[in-house]
Amino acid sequence: MDLRKELQRNPVADEVQALIAVVIPILRGVLFAIKDEAMHDAGGIDAIRLRQIPRAYRPGDGDCGISFEYAVHDAIARGNPIVLDRISTALSEHCRIRGGDPASILFGAEKSGAVQLIQTAREVLTDDSRLLSGTRGQPVKLKRHIDAVAAAFRRSNARQLLPESINGLWKADLFVGDRAPDQWVGTTVKINPRHLEGAQGLRLAVVPSQQGRNDAIRRDEQRNLIVVPLPYDGSFMEVFYQGWQIVQQFIHADACVPREVHLPRPPDRQVCRFLEERREFPVIDVLAALQPLAQPELLATQEGNLDVSLRRGEESDTSLLIAPMASQG
Repeated sequence: MDLRKELQRNPVADEVQALIAVVIPILRGVLFAIKDEAMHDAGGIDAIRLRQIPRAYRPGDGDCGISFEYAVHDAIARGNPIVLDRISTALSEHCRIRGGDPASILFGAEKSGAVQLIQTAREVLTDDSRLLSGTRGQPVKLKRHIDAVAAAFRRSNARQLLPESINGLWKADLFVGDRAPDQWVGTTVKINPRHLEGAQGLRLAVVPSQQGRNDAIRRDEQRNLIVVPLPYDGSFMEVFYQGWQIVQQFIHADACVPREVHLPRPPDRQVCRFLEERREFPVIDVLAALQPLAQPELLATQEGNLDVSLRRGEESDTSLLIAPMASQG
């Protein structure tokens, strides 16, 4: 198996820096979970200030899952060694995609009136990009169907226009694959493994590992999915949940440092201090300002940039967006 390994220079050189790195994509996920009307009242996505988030944001059941999608996507794209090793093994040993350069495309749509990103990464996909669905027959060309898949999420009557082999691809959260063979698989990302469901076109499932369960990559024959559990203790999932707690408690405290009983760990409170100092600035600017404070150079090798495009609602026009930075567990 040709597997690329990207080792960390330091597992966690500084806990505060590592937490900032994971708070960035989580806070971005919260930003894009704000409903259109509330965002408009706050001045738009480029103008909304950090102190306005507690009034504009209404927590939803799927918000943690959206942030988890961001974190998994960027961990693959940036070369997080823990996540990359699991994804590479799943692709090469279970999906027959071998190339040594795994990549991720974040795919989302408008859910429950909330604005969410659709990043189609058109510079990554080519006219020959193939989607492997785990079924017999010639793999479909992904780029040709990408707009139809997005339309199928929003309108049930558009789903019948998709080829039968991928008529459930609109349920995908990511497209994961490899640039070298130009092959991809529809991927579902679930923060709650019990919510996993199979569909025509989906092949990979990324979930947190569960206590008392084997965390080996496994094939779910009933759902036709390759299930990839991500490790928890002292690893990717633990840092992710710490970051999620920080963001939620900060919002609950009206964009201020929470009381110690709500956030007793000193590193968590320090991250909130950095945020509180910037509560009068636009959220987009705060996210950019936090980047230099996140733990730098965790990896010994450097990943190439992933160009992505942004689409909202039913518009097919795209614009460039920089993806958030995921934490290293």
